Amino acid sequence: MTEARTVMPPLGGAAFAADSRLLERVRAVGERTGVDYTDDAAVSDLLGRHRVAVDRVTHGPAGWIGGLALVACAIWPFVGHTAPATAGRPLLAYAPAGPLLVLAAACLTLARLRWKRALMHKELAGYREALGLARAYGIEPAHVPPWLEGRREDGGGKGAAPIPRYAPVERADEGTGTPPSATPPPKPAAVSEYERVADQGGWHDEVGWLLVFAGGIGPAVAVSSGEPLGLAALALVPLAVVVWVAGHRQGSRKADLRPESEAYARAVVAARAAGVETPDLSPQLRALLDD
Repeated sequence: MTEARTVMPPLGGAAFAADSRLLERVRAVGERTGVDYTDDAAVSDLLGRHRVAVDRVTHGPAGWIGGLALVACAIWPFVGHTAPATAGRPLLAYAPAGPLLVLAAACLTLARLRWKRALMHKELAGYREALGLARAYGIEPAHVPPWLEGRREDGGGKGAAPIPRYAPVERADEGTGTPPSATPPPKPAAVSEYERVADQGGWHDEVGWLLVFAGGIGPAVAVSSGEPLGLAALALVPLAVVVWVAGHRQGSRKADLRPESEAYARAVVAARAAGVETPDLSPQLRALLDD
């Protein structure tokens, strides 16, 4: 059985308590769904359980079967007629693509319906409603995980279940949230360095193998054609090694900076969830949390 993940709530009880009117509306949502959204531990457990449920449906048998059937449907018209048993028999060569397409459509539709049902569970819908109310009162989460809104893993797209939007409400000062002395977590230099290098690289392995391949083709051509100039391509092999070493060093540097950067990003989310005013997270740090 898959264990629930630990998911940090984008906003917690202290943030909701920053305005008594917001707190009252959030509690009303909780009464309707049977969840106390001001209880951070309960919300963390709720999000962890539903994250596992959504992932299980996303990677379930229906999706895999539908994907494989779709690939087979696309390939069959090009390879079906090459089999000896279907030679000169167009019906056998092309007809199976039809049932494969039907199977793919049925399985993928079923997988999406199950995914949408898991995403629209009343407990998750209620928490999205609470986040939407918080935004209306001027309290913005530091980071909302893409899966919670049904967005792509890279965070793009509107999502199948976006956080609802409500008319802005002027905040009151009688809240019981975080005291004025609370400060956001300081940003270490290592985090700024990670943000600078996070999007760099990623091409070293591919380029290195291309150089090795080209370095091997040149001598082969030289031997077969008798043209010694092709042997010069061997110089590409040590160049590939240089590219790989550079990529390894860059990857190691990112790995060294990652723990402190992830800790800072989680601290910002936790501080914002507690009602502290914090700077927005960069796309690089958001990607860390999504991983």
